[in-house]
Amino acid sequence: MKRRNFLLTTSTGMLFAAAGTAQAQEKMVMPWDWTDENGLARFLKVDPNPLENEFEKYPRCPYCGMVRKMFSQTRHLIVYDDDTVDGTCSLHCAAISLSLNLDRGPKTIYAGDAGAEDEVKPLVDVEQATYVIDPSKPGTMAAVSKYAYADKAKAEAAMVEGAEMTDFNGALVRSYADMAQDTINIRARRAERRARAGN
Repeated sequence: MKRRNFLLTTSTGMLFAAAGTAQAQEKMVMPWDWTDENGLARFLKVDPNPLENEFEKYPRCPYCGMVRKMFSQTRHLIVYDDDTVDGTCSLHCAAISLSLNLDRGPKTIYAGDAGAEDEVKPLVDVEQATYVIDPSKPGTMAAVSKYAYADKAKAEAAMVEGAEMTDFNGALVRSYADMAQDTINIRARRAERRARAGN
């Protein structure tokens, strides 16, 4: 009996010691180093010319699969400070990218200019854009639209009762605030479409 207890105690102790060593080795890896190698956004590529052939390089949003050119008025293109680039269909998905890339600072963020006359909207630096948050109109991946305008006068012209004007940070905060309900809605819609398609 004593021998059995000794073996159990010794083997358990060795397991704890091995686990402690593994945890110590794991702790030596900094979180940002781990996410660079294993994180969900490790697919990002370095691109020194992100605006050149944008749709060929970033045809679909990596978070929802939407074709970005079809949603040129709401698309975003994030250039991080390490020159990695993420192309999304909307502010909703840009918010996801910014959440997943906590250790990459955004160098420049572009958004489709909803006020442009072109069929495929040009990009505008969000630092120079005015966002209109309009609860009366759905957005891309969101129940409430959040459109960027290069021309503030066009943003003012797009205002309706209940809408508000803000900068990128204000629109981003609203996007995060809406994300839970938007995600619930998206899941339900996609489940219905898959059911109709027989998947």
